[in-house]
Amino acid sequence: MGIAQRLYSDFLLPSRMDEYRRLIERALEKNYIHLTLLEYFSLLKESKIDPDLKYFLHRHDIDTDPDTARAFFEIELELGVKTSYYFRLKTMDIDLYREMVDQGYEAGYHYEELSDFCKRNGIKQKENVQLRFSEIRELFKKNVRAIEEKTGKKIRSVAAHGDFVNRKLSLPNFSFVNEELLLELKIELECYHPMLIHSLDFIGSDTHYPRFYTPSSPFEAIEKNIPVIYLLSHPRHWRRNILLNLADDVQRFKEGVLFN
Repeated sequence: MGIAQRLYSDFLLPSRMDEYRRLIERALEKNYIHLTLLEYFSLLKESKIDPDLKYFLHRHDIDTDPDTARAFFEIELELGVKTSYYFRLKTMDIDLYREMVDQGYEAGYHYEELSDFCKRNGIKQKENVQLRFSEIRELFKKNVRAIEEKTGKKIRSVAAHGDFVNRKLSLPNFSFVNEELLLELKIELECYHPMLIHSLDFIGSDTHYPRFYTPSSPFEAIEKNIPVIYLLSHPRHWRRNILLNLADDVQRFKEGVLFN
């Protein structure tokens, strides 16, 4: 993405929250059922996915701007649909998190221990990271338990955050996660679980101006009556927050310089 497009996306883009409302409304008009990822995954494991129904699964990764997360949440509450939210440590809004869980939404942890560990320790080789998985798992356990203590809510699902470090190392943040770790923490779903991913008929994401969606629009998927639609969204692509976006861009730049 060009610099001009990035600047427009981060600092000039008009709110797209009305578009978000239209997206949900159109899905409802086309008889899509909105489930949290954990609700859908539970049905999937029990072979209870109804082939005569259509499912819309929406995952919000709150990389920045919890205020826009609340704006999504309020629209969804009004329209009577449930989605899934994943908060980073630095975007955790305790009150919002509790409200979501209390309303039957999925609120979980958008974790990044692997990439953070590499940045802090200057690890730039994939093989060297893999040798430190046990340490990274301990950090993950500590953070999960701290969130649960602060929120008073059990974390039932987690979703790996994507970072430039993961791309450089060709090693996603979920690489250190295994079944033993999830069982120990009583976490029921990591959102990149192969069973979940392979069951989806459309996997889409929001993206920067001017494309807005990749690989194609979820509106198109709805009109095609695709049975299981999975959409990943991020607050910064829907409503600008100048100060937060600026701080995030500066932080990314600093980390990139230090890591190279």
